[in-house]
Amino acid sequence: MKRNLVLIFCLFFLSVFSQEKKDLRKVLDSINEARWKATFLDLDSLANPKFTEIETDFKDTILLRDKIVIPIAVIEEVPITPFLLNNYKEPQKWYFFGQNNLVINQASFSNWNSGGNDNIGAIGKINYNLSYRNKKHYLENILQLGYGWLANKGQSNRKTEDIINLMTNYGYDLGKNYYLSTGFQFISQFAAGYNYNVTPDPENDDRISRFLAPAYLNAGIGFSYNPNENFQLIIRPANGKFTFVTDPYLQKKGKYGLEHDGQSIRTELGAMMNVIYRIKVYKDITLDNQLNFFSNYLYHPERVDIAYNGTLNIKFNKFISTVVSLDFMYDHDQIQKLQRKQTLGIGFSYNLGTKTEEKSKKIIKPFIVK
Repeated sequence: MKRNLVLIFCLFFLSVFSQEKKDLRKVLDSINEARWKATFLDLDSLANPKFTEIETDFKDTILLRDKIVIPIAVIEEVPITPFLLNNYKEPQKWYFFGQNNLVINQASFSNWNSGGNDNIGAIGKINYNLSYRNKKHYLENILQLGYGWLANKGQSNRKTEDIINLMTNYGYDLGKNYYLSTGFQFISQFAAGYNYNVTPDPENDDRISRFLAPAYLNAGIGFSYNPNENFQLIIRPANGKFTFVTDPYLQKKGKYGLEHDGQSIRTELGAMMNVIYRIKVYKDITLDNQLNFFSNYLYHPERVDIAYNGTLNIKFNKFISTVVSLDFMYDHDQIQKLQRKQTLGIGFSYNLGTKTEEKSKKIIKPFIVK
């Protein structure tokens, strides 16, 4: 009897469970059907497709460059700097920049009521830069030479320009346009110089200068900052300044800062700062400014030597240009007055240098969807 009751209970349980299972399956099937209709692609809707036009409004092209680049051109506008070397496309070790200028002046008079004196003159200048770069090491060698003369009828020839300037600088890239810097600068002149206001027709004993008398040598160590091709700052807290006077006739106390007669070398130890700033006034007009300071640690450091050079370049075409230069100098040990020199000339110029190529770039054309 008990066995029959257990059998009847099991059959009843199975029948109830199977019915609930069928009801659960119906619920699940209905949920799946609704999801299918919501997500499945309606093939009938593709029979008559409709296209909507999307209007685009292109804006300025965006150029994505790996670094700041230099346009494709021959470097004839600015001398080579560490900033320029770090932005060449192809790595190379040697770079060259050269600038040559020749100015000729001439005048002739015959029965001219206003009067005048026949004269002829010329000024020649060169500015060469040979630079080397290897990874983080940078070396520049700069040579600047200039000589000019003027011949007036009835007067002796007169020197109007005379300069020898040789510089060598080594730099190590510290990152963010800073460089560890060390080097030297040598300055002198080719020929003897005279004070024509005092001696209009000078003789040899009237000379006030000659080759290596005086000559200046600056050597030191510090750092430089060159964020772009138009600005460079050099600071050397340890800098030696040497004044050479090799002509015994000019080795007199007080002359060129000499401390006693017969002295051929004067030594100074101090700090030097050099600022180079270039301004592009107009398309073919540039103004180069160079300002130099030196303070002697050993003797009156408050008496700062100051030297300024400003050169205005007006370029008419590839070969014709006008150059106006202005120099100021104050050195308390040499002469307690402001020294000034100004020159102006129109003549021939020719520049040459390393050809550069623009770095690779990516172009993105942004647009706005209306």
